Amino acid sequence: MIGRVLARPGTLLLSLFVLGVASTAATAQSPLDACFSIDARTSADLRIEGCTRLLESGTLPPSSRAMAFQNRGTAFLGKDDFDRAIADYDQAIKLDPDYANAFNSRGVAYQNKGDHERAMQDYDQAIRLAPEDANALNGRCWLRAVVGQFQGALADCNESLRLRPNSSNTLDSRGFVYLRLGRWDDALADSDAAVRANPGNAWALFERGIAKHRKGDLTGGDADIAASRALDPKAEMELTGLGMTL
Repeated sequence: MIGRVLARPGTLLLSLFVLGVASTAATAQSPLDACFSIDARTSADLRIEGCTRLLESGTLPPSSRAMAFQNRGTAFLGKDDFDRAIADYDQAIKLDPDYANAFNSRGVAYQNKGDHERAMQDYDQAIRLAPEDANALNGRCWLRAVVGQFQGALADCNESLRLRPNSSNTLDSRGFVYLRLGRWDDALADSDAAVRANPGNAWALFERGIAKHRKGDLTGGDADIAASRALDPKAEMELTGLGMTL
């Protein structure tokens, strides 16, 4: 699974540490708190407003401006406003050409726009800059599976899981690779592990439902697909668009 903003938690944590911000409360109103909060309850709109006020103030040094653009881009990405996200990531990279998280996040945005070539270029650059970035490896794994580069996809997912064992996102990405390869037992094992790691992963539930169907367990498969639909209909939309149909 990509998108669903995989790059953001680590990115925001990095920004917080660099700036030395202490507060993460979702109710904090200062622009600094809003822009660099790692509290999941901080709304995208509040983050955008906070980062915008900071950027317009002209008080941030270049490295922190890059992080503010990155975090605002991440908020736009969460709102599916991919063009604005890309524009902010462009600015972050202009300020810091070695900003691996910004390349990774821009890759996610391009992939969500269907621009696989640019997405792959950004994932490649993110991994060149940060070879142990499990998020970027996971993103490239998924994209490689989408475009049919299955062995490269497996290599990326395996390395991502070595760096970040039991990641639900990466387990469901590798499960997707196995589904594309017709390896139903492996797909079932990975999607099942992804659901155990995160019962709210709608993509893993849908994949497990498909794998169960392929193995003849129609009742179990239907239950998983129904659970996936209830959690997030976007999972079915994305996966069926990639050929994962009953």
